[in-house]
Amino acid sequence: MSESKEPLFHVVLYQPDIPQNTGNIGRTCVAVGAKLWLVRPLGFQLDAKHLRRAGMDYWQHLNWEAVDSLADVQSQLQDRTWWKLTKFATRFVWDAELEPGQVFLFGSESNGLPPRILEEDPDSNLKLPMHQDVRSLNLASTATAVMYEAVRQFGGLT
Repeated sequence: MSESKEPLFHVVLYQPDIPQNTGNIGRTCVAVGAKLWLVRPLGFQLDAKHLRRAGMDYWQHLNWEAVDSLADVQSQLQDRTWWKLTKFATRFVWDAELEPGQVFLFGSESNGLPPRILEEDPDSNLKLPMHQDVRSLNLASTATAVMYEAVRQFGGLT
């Protein structure tokens, strides 16, 4: 885990399955200055060999933390606005007022976010548009689009 100044925002991956997606999301977090949170169980190992194989050789530059439950992250980031990404939302990402320090929660590649989480505060559910013939977008692509929409809205990078 790498520590640094206050992150621009927080990206939480709820039980991610695919190490390459996590690696790509981590790379984008480094690029924009976000902190990555990984909620166990993970579909991969976090040792040096597996990180290298997933293309995460820059991991030492990433501000990240792995936790045992979503409640662990929620307790540490309880005073922040949380946005949940789901194809079932009625609101687009660019219709939300994104600000520094906020939290973006993404579900696993295989299951998304559990309904109980999505039902807690439906107004915090956001989506990207996609044609009805597409079942879902790649997790890393979605996370990157959301992060750069946040950066577009409030700046923060030069």
